[in-house]
Amino acid sequence: MRPGHSSHVIRDGHHIRLLEGGKEYFAALMVAVDRARSQVHLETYIFDFYGVGAEVAESLIRAAQRGVRVWVVVDGVGSGPLAEHWRQRFAQAGVDWRVYSPLGSLGLLIPSRWRRLHRKLCVVDGQLAFCGGINILDDWYDPHHGTLEKPRLDFAVSATGALVQQVQETTAQLWWRIQAVRHARQRHFPEAFSSFKAAGLHLPWTEPDLDAAAPHRLARAGLLLRDNWRHRGQIEKAYCKAIGLARHEIVIANAYFVPGRKVRRALVHAASRGVRVRLLLQGRYESFMKFHVFRPVYSALLSAGVEIHEYTASFLHAKVAVIDAHHDRPWATVGSSNLDPLSLLMAREANVVVADGPFAQQLHARLLQAMAHESTPIEASVFARRPRLQRLLDWAAYSLMRLALILTGKRY
Repeated sequence: MRPGHSSHVIRDGHHIRLLEGGKEYFAALMVAVDRARSQVHLETYIFDFYGVGAEVAESLIRAAQRGVRVWVVVDGVGSGPLAEHWRQRFAQAGVDWRVYSPLGSLGLLIPSRWRRLHRKLCVVDGQLAFCGGINILDDWYDPHHGTLEKPRLDFAVSATGALVQQVQETTAQLWWRIQAVRHARQRHFPEAFSSFKAAGLHLPWTEPDLDAAAPHRLARAGLLLRDNWRHRGQIEKAYCKAIGLARHEIVIANAYFVPGRKVRRALVHAASRGVRVRLLLQGRYESFMKFHVFRPVYSALLSAGVEIHEYTASFLHAKVAVIDAHHDRPWATVGSSNLDPLSLLMAREANVVVADGPFAQQLHARLLQAMAHESTPIEASVFARRPRLQRLLDWAAYSLMRLALILTGKRY
């Protein structure tokens, strides 16, 4: 056990594969679903049926038609109402579709409904798991911006090993809780009680049936969760601990970067002790809040010597980090959690942590390539002279975020 890695998170014996973008992720996911023999549990924030999203839906239908139990949970904000065409096809095939926290008539006016299902998890036959930041959404398409010139930058992993059981239990527990609420609203109280009881189940672990052609080098890895039950601060704490243990280099790529005091302080302290800290952040305009809200934190980080690059080739959607990739204690994480208050305080999130040199080096190389060829470096002197209107918009967005936190009663 390496110092600094918690024994209940990082374990030996995993096969971890880094998947860049939808091209690699969806290909691997659909192969796994087409090979499924007993069950497929899928959770996603967005399930969009344009392009490759329809192909994923077809693979789920094929699995259900051959008797595989297929459970799909989508978020009530991220995913729109299921089209009647797909609703009928799913029902006929036996695909079970559930919506996490539907908004109701008042929508997001109720702060408690800001707790969303943002994690992207899939487990197949209790043997293979997927985790990352990639929604079921075509890489070349954005629901608000249409066709993209280049695919968005994002990552996921496929994994075998002990963390697969964690993913299976996590997805099953949420499924049965949704079922329980559904039964309770219908006043089917015995069924509701049975579903709540099932949510505490412990599923048996089965040894993975590994593909003979797959690489067989083992890695140390684990699953990190953020929810409102037992894992309120697990992901943030893992980031702070890993940053605190860094000795040489920290590289973080994060789509919506509004770190709280703890993460900001950890990054500043790392830079002050000589660690090279590089951030790859969103450089394309998506919406007012998403573009402006994180820029007020730039000044303090730039002053501390943190290097900031804004990704401009397409939309950045990654939520990954690599620490000391080429040294004796490599650490990397790939998942759904942004370093912002919604992810770290309210949303259900999932990240995989990997303590493995070759994996960390692969991710590290891709992030440095993006910084060198697909991004714009932010100079402290130039940033300080940005137009007054832009500064006002930045602080307006940041103030709105702080007000929203006050309404939720959260401290960040």
